[in-house]
Amino acid sequence: MTHLHSPIGAVCKGATLALTFSLMAGCATGPDANPRDPLEPFNRGVYQFNDAVDTAVLKPVATAYQKVTPSPVRTGVGNFFGNLGDLWSSVNAGLQLRPREATENLMRFSVNTVFGLAGLLDIASEMGIPRTRLDFRQTMGRWGAPSGPYLVLPLLGPSSVRDGTGLIVDVVGDPVTGVDHVPTRNSLMALRVVDTRAGLLRAGTLLDDAALDKYSFMRDFYLNRRQNQIEDLIDKGIGLGDGEQ
Repeated sequence: MTHLHSPIGAVCKGATLALTFSLMAGCATGPDANPRDPLEPFNRGVYQFNDAVDTAVLKPVATAYQKVTPSPVRTGVGNFFGNLGDLWSSVNAGLQLRPREATENLMRFSVNTVFGLAGLLDIASEMGIPRTRLDFRQTMGRWGAPSGPYLVLPLLGPSSVRDGTGLIVDVVGDPVTGVDHVPTRNSLMALRVVDTRAGLLRAGTLLDDAALDKYSFMRDFYLNRRQNQIEDLIDKGIGLGDGEQ
C-alpha cells in the first residue's frame, strides 16, 4: 500500500514518538520481556495500584449501584452517555474521512437528543441507524501513528503510548468535560465511571475465575483488540495503517 503523508499524520506520529522515547528512556527490559510491553515493571506497578483502588472503591460502589438502581434507569443512563459518545464519534469519523459513519453517528445524536429525551431513549437504534464507536486514538492510527509500547495509565487502565496521547484529545472533545457548571460536570463524570464499572462486573468475575495472570490477559486482549480495529480500517481501504506495519 502506498503511504500518503498529511499534516495530521505528521503531528500524530511526532507526538506519539516523542512520548515513546521519553517513557522508554528510563526503562530496562529483560531477555524474556514481551516486545510489545517493554515498560512491564512500571505497568505492573500501576496495574496493582489500579486494582487496589478498584477493589476498595469502584467495585463496591458499582455493585451497590447495580443493586439499588432499577434496570430501566441504568439503561437510560447508558443510553445518555452513549448518545454523547455518538457526537464525538461523528467528529472522528470525519477526521478519518469516513462520511457514511460521520453522517450516521450525527443522525443518531440528533434523533436521540430531540426525540429520545436528551438520549435517555435510544430511538435511533429502533430506526435502524447503526452506531460506529470511534475515538481520536483510532484516528491517530488511521493516519499512521505507531501504537508504541503498551502503557497502563493510573486509574484509566490499559492503553498504549499512542492511545495515551490521543486520550488527551478525547478528553478535550468529551461533551461532559465541556459542561461549565463544575458540580454538574463532576457528577456526570462520576456517574459515567460507576455505570461503566457496573457493566463490567460480570466480565470481571469471569476474568478472576479464568485468568492465571490478569495483567497479561488484559494486556494481550487490549492490544489485540485495538490493532484489530485499526486493521479493520485498512481492510476497508481507508487509512494509512499502524506506523509499525
